[in-house]
Amino acid sequence: MTTVHDRGREAGGGDGRGHVLIAADKFKGSLTAVEVARRVTAGLRHVVPDLPVRALPVADGGDGTVDAAVAAGFERREVRVTGPLGNEVTAAYALREGTAVVEMAEASGLQRLPDGVFAPLTATTYGTGELIRAALDAGARDIVFGVGGSATTDGGAGMLAALGGRFLDAAGQPVAPGGGPLRDLESADLSELDPRLKDTGIVLASDVDNPLTGPKGAPAVYGPQKGASPEDVAALDAALAQFARVLARSAGPGALEHAQAPGAGAAGGIGYGALVGLGASFRPGIEVMLDVLGFAPALAGAQLVITGEGSLDEQTLHGKAPAGVAAAARAAGIEVIAVCGRLALSPTALGTAGIRRAYALTDIEPDVRRCVAEAGPLLERLAEGIARDYLS
Repeated sequence: MTTVHDRGREAGGGDGRGHVLIAADKFKGSLTAVEVARRVTAGLRHVVPDLPVRALPVADGGDGTVDAAVAAGFERREVRVTGPLGNEVTAAYALREGTAVVEMAEASGLQRLPDGVFAPLTATTYGTGELIRAALDAGARDIVFGVGGSATTDGGAGMLAALGGRFLDAAGQPVAPGGGPLRDLESADLSELDPRLKDTGIVLASDVDNPLTGPKGAPAVYGPQKGASPEDVAALDAALAQFARVLARSAGPGALEHAQAPGAGAAGGIGYGALVGLGASFRPGIEVMLDVLGFAPALAGAQLVITGEGSLDEQTLHGKAPAGVAAAARAAGIEVIAVCGRLALSPTALGTAGIRRAYALTDIEPDVRRCVAEAGPLLERLAEGIARDYLS
């Protein structure tokens, strides 16, 4: 019978066997994707000391995307920008050979809010626009724009304002920051947007395909996660609808069509601002990131792929990093194992996603609090089990 190890030999490797590729996302709240790869590597090598391992931390466009790009060889650049509450924060983007990876959560994410503080009506994406401008200043002519984990629901108005857009009320004054004040928007002018944008390829990388407004829109689906009450959700939905109507007058009727396009509702509607104002094209985030990170070359010659994230659940199956990794590996005929903190998928669902088996921290430590606090050592123990089951 041909084993995983045998197939690795057939696939090739410098010492006659293929490497193990670790392509996992972060365990949110406990381990970064880089730390996950390090812990899994250590556990595998406790059992197979000379095992060839290649680490390729991955992300799907949300928080952790810049870190994944840096781990893949991009240069980390930091810049002071406007945070979601209007205060100054230090945000990072990644750059390599004219390609920038910009993560909106770095400037405008929930991670930039103090604990327990939300501003659903007034949080702004202005800093994300400043981050894009910094990437342009650094010579970027292709931008992978990762969106997710936002504190904002302003349709990207703040981002566009930072790049030269003008949004005025009936008195001819700029509307205040945030999604709520867009209810007062009367005119919009995108003619002064940074001219370099026209010569820049921008890909909107997201695992969210919601429209801008409506029952499945950004305010209704994601507003409550950002502290929005039912009244706030209704106000934001009406304000974003007004935003789209006004943009249609200045940017053409396509602006209304874009409001219903997949990805328009991503990250509080910043996807909409990117589609209309930046001329971005939408692609599933994990597909984009696997291309940018060099997944295909890393996969070549592998005998096994280990992926994962903090919780493997129904959301995983809808564009999250492990599902994307598994699909790509399966297409290449390489087996996939997953690691996670918590497992909420049946073996059938895992198999349909291309994952042969999943190992969860809760399998060896039922106390979830201890799983979070001791995720690193527990993950090493899981990896030892994978090595014994599949590699020794």
